[in-house]
Amino acid sequence: MRLSGRKIAILLAEGVEDLEFYVPLMRLEEEGAEVIAAGLDMKPVRGKNGLEITPTTRIETLNAQELFAVVIPGGWAPDKLRRYTAVTQLIHDMNAAGKVIGVICHGGLVAISAGIVNGRPATGSLGIKDDLVNAGATWVDKAAFRDGNLVWGRVVADIPAFCRELVAALVEAAGNRQSVTG
Repeated sequence: MRLSGRKIAILLAEGVEDLEFYVPLMRLEEEGAEVIAAGLDMKPVRGKNGLEITPTTRIETLNAQELFAVVIPGGWAPDKLRRYTAVTQLIHDMNAAGKVIGVICHGGLVAISAGIVNGRPATGSLGIKDDLVNAGATWVDKAAFRDGNLVWGRVVADIPAFCRELVAALVEAAGNRQSVTG
């Protein structure tokens, strides 16, 4: 339970990629994290593959200071999420604080709108490659990797690699924060 007591939000909206939501959620819970399903409102959403997900909180109530990390799954949800200042400000603030941000598939659209990809390596679905490059990122065609506080994953098939990188980054961050505070 290497992430016990750590609060991690996973962002969602209608059309979220079900597996990119549920697999990291379960993996993080397996490590003891308190995982929050954060939506634009409290209405259940239907994932891209038909699973219903009920948010446990609204994104606008989240505070970067109170979160340990955030995960942005793909699907069609990121294109909706990126339109809300509460979402882009949260991601901007998390990045400014050096907190771990997991981004997979189309989740990079949110990172682009939050202004955190310029000059950094990035990956995701080929469908957003041009968007990332046009926002100043350097495209990397790898299943998953870390660049500082950002953990990138490419697509659904790469979820295992993404989860390995994500958990490794979070465990490392937890160790660093424990040594600083205690």
